[in-house]
Amino acid sequence: MAKFELKLPKMGESVAEATVTNWLKKVGDKIEMDEAVLEIATDKVDSEVPSEVAGTLVEILFNTDDVVQVGQTIAIIETEGGAVEASTRGAAEAVAAPVAEVAKTVEAAKETAAPADFSGSDKFFSPLVKNIAKEEGISLAELESIQGSGKDGRVNKEDILNYIKNRGNQPASVAAPVAQAPQAAAPEVSKAAPVSVNGGDEIVEMDRMRKLISKYMVESVQTSAHVQSFIEVDVTNIVKWRDKVKNAFEKREGEKLTFTPIFMEAVAKALKDFPGMNISVDGDYIIKRKNINLGMAAALPNGNLIVPVIKNADQLNLVGMAKAVNDLGNRAKAGKLKPDDTQGGTYTVTNVGTFGSVFGTPIINQPQVGILALGAIRKVPAVIETPEGDFIGIRQKMFLSHSYDHRVVDGALGGSFVKRVAEYLEAWDINRDF
Repeated sequence: MAKFELKLPKMGESVAEATVTNWLKKVGDKIEMDEAVLEIATDKVDSEVPSEVAGTLVEILFNTDDVVQVGQTIAIIETEGGAVEASTRGAAEAVAAPVAEVAKTVEAAKETAAPADFSGSDKFFSPLVKNIAKEEGISLAELESIQGSGKDGRVNKEDILNYIKNRGNQPASVAAPVAQAPQAAAPEVSKAAPVSVNGGDEIVEMDRMRKLISKYMVESVQTSAHVQSFIEVDVTNIVKWRDKVKNAFEKREGEKLTFTPIFMEAVAKALKDFPGMNISVDGDYIIKRKNINLGMAAALPNGNLIVPVIKNADQLNLVGMAKAVNDLGNRAKAGKLKPDDTQGGTYTVTNVGTFGSVFGTPIINQPQVGILALGAIRKVPAVIETPEGDFIGIRQKMFLSHSYDHRVVDGALGGSFVKRVAEYLEAWDINRDF
């Protein structure tokens, strides 16, 4: 018998850690090669971790809601035959020993410790950390005082064990808060106003993705100086052309032809014309992006939002763009995106017209400096200019709403860029092939 270390795999550019959301197998279960063992979540997408070998799951090293670094061992699988290298076996034993000790501590806590309530904290604590705190009689105030070394200052297993080890050296005021005389409360500008709850109101906790979206949106508004430019576009020729070719397109390419790839093609061309929009800001430095990677904001069935990325969008023709748009859109709705599918975007497009909105003021997807919202296409009366004179006719029109970061993009660039997108759309050749 040999033991295999199942490690958290590399999941794409800039993804360094993930949260365990669900174990699909339990200790003692048989596992086939490439069978999913657990589900994880990064700050962008949810994924499964498959096993590289067939065998039996003999040890689980992280609990649900624990944060795991890329490359860390998350489980031990016992396989038939084959010898394990001494270094691998030693590493597994080295990891397993402290985990076993912690597991004993947790079990003891379940049996002997009085129930403790950590739900009143605004900080995130994993179940493992909470159980250790309960067993050691650590109060909520004391737990919140521990300096965490994890992402966003989270307290991990090592932090709380180190704290317990040195607990005797901690000031008494840390372990037990000292009562103080009432003082006049100063206004807390950073906190939201309290929300009153009536008897018939329902309180529902945000899911993990909604919490992340909330965090990113607030951070973006606080980071970038948002300003908008709006332009109305006549897309009559595009609507007529699509109506004429969409059936033949689907028959030949096996893909549905929506308006999205047409708009994405125009945006990619405009970014080549105005590379100043294809940048990022890092402190006092501007990073000029070599590749044009278009983010495509997509609404999920549960109401959340995700932004898969079309890599090297400027190198795709309309057929390639349609295939990329459909593939990413379908996999986003099915929850099948990979972490790398949401990484590396340099500019984002969102289609608010899908929900009937005429235009919008989208929030920039950091660390990008611009985002374009596509409004609903509507039939409207318009003045049509001809050599014989002007007349009123029915045209298909839409608004483009461009939000950009005024720290590095001035009105001339932001306005010129969205105007160029409009020019590409209005110049659409109704007789072109696809």
